[in-house]
Amino acid sequence: MGSSFGDLFRISTFGESHGGGVGVIVDGCPPRLELDLDAIQAELDRRKPGQSRITTPRQEEDRVEILSGLLDGVTLGTPIAMVVRNKDQRPADYKDMEVAFRPSHADATYQAKYGIQARSGGGRASARETIGRVAAGAIAKQLLAKAHGTEVLAWVRRIHTLEADIDPAGVSLEAIERTIVRCPDPLIAEQMIARIEAIGREGDSCGGVIECLVRRPPVGLGMPVFDKLEADLAKALMSLPATKGFEIGSGFGGTLLKGSEHNDAFLPSDDGRLRTATNNSGGIQGGISNGEAIQMKVAFKPTATIRKAQATITASGAATTLAAKGRHDPCVLPRAVPMVEAMVALVLADHLLRQQAQCSLW
Repeated sequence: MGSSFGDLFRISTFGESHGGGVGVIVDGCPPRLELDLDAIQAELDRRKPGQSRITTPRQEEDRVEILSGLLDGVTLGTPIAMVVRNKDQRPADYKDMEVAFRPSHADATYQAKYGIQARSGGGRASARETIGRVAAGAIAKQLLAKAHGTEVLAWVRRIHTLEADIDPAGVSLEAIERTIVRCPDPLIAEQMIARIEAIGREGDSCGGVIECLVRRPPVGLGMPVFDKLEADLAKALMSLPATKGFEIGSGFGGTLLKGSEHNDAFLPSDDGRLRTATNNSGGIQGGISNGEAIQMKVAFKPTATIRKAQATITASGAATTLAAKGRHDPCVLPRAVPMVEAMVALVLADHLLRQQAQCSLW
């Protein structure tokens, strides 16, 4: 059903926002991979609530428990089960939402589809579900790094109307983590923080764009036609809560160029590796990675749940108004950065195993 992702490196997430806990089962991780367990927790710490003044004040430690699949920190090749217990639950904050649908949220569509839903915190539609993705993505990151030296980095490029002009080649994890908004440009980052705080004080929310870069990706990832690498990346990233757009390489801007301007010319190479003079393709050509950096952008809408009163309807269709009382991020982007990295890493890890399974004989 809709809670599993991947073919060979496959994850299944479980749990609701205000249930007992959330987690993931990772199936297909190769054996004998020595994991840095602290690195898994560090990724969850980047995602957890209450980490700064511009995120939700919900207080959760988000300490991960690894229940299976490891022996002394080394993978066994069997399913890896990880769980995070929910501690700071306040279902009473959602009592009004039991009779009224939140505009632009999943309440109405879940009710229409299933006839029942976990209203508190949004249930499976809550971003808290992404804990499992981030934990699994931390394993995928380590697999990619040890196999090919691959690095996956994401950062906030735009908040509302404020956009940073960043050269991806110079971005580092340290620069990203230096500010609470996770924008590596410190000057524009301070303006972004001020914008989020101002909009939050109004009881409103804002969205923006996250940029992601994959350095040293393996060559040859991706399948022809339906399983093109960019198609799977698009599906992965658009499955995250609040996403509304995806671009790779030149994206929509490339439509303004002529073919002679857009084509990535190949460069001579002594080692037989593909090299291009430009990277408008975003590291993927014909659905297959060419070894150049993979560059993507993901658009996130404003947080749907806001404190401002909004017109809506009850489950019976009667008109009413709703002002949310829950603890919500005025802007999801700072906490979404590790979510983007995780989904990209999961796609690449899955395609790496598929590539080895199909082409290792040759």
